[in-house]
Amino acid sequence: QVQLVESGGGLVQPGGSLRLSCAASGDIYRVYDMGWYRQAPGKQRELVAGISKNGVARYADFVKGRFTITRNSAETTVYLQMNSLKPEDTAVYYCNAAAMGPRFDYWGQGTQVTVSS
Repeated sequence: QVQLVESGGGLVQPGGSLRLSCAASGDIYRVYDMGWYRQAPGKQRELVAGISKNGVARYADFVKGRFTITRNSAETTVYLQMNSLKPEDTAVYYCNAAAMGPRFDYWGQGTQVTVSS
């Protein structure tokens, strides 16, 4: 089992910044990739950013240059620094951990990000 707890969401004005955190616990040794997804009402869940165990980051095109995914050295916390936020960034943001042995995806409870004036 892997438990993921997100924090850092909230209300921010367009152009503002937020930093999301995802704290992982449990069988962390099984995790080989972690990332952030988001889901807006009526929309499919979509990848925002991911980071592999070797530290390689990847981003959706719509956040490149604005968002940065990082992790702590112990690989127990993943962060998503979100800058230049736009109203279309409004969504519930979910932390994801991909594990193996057995293969399974774990999800956090989600944290709401609202970008509005």
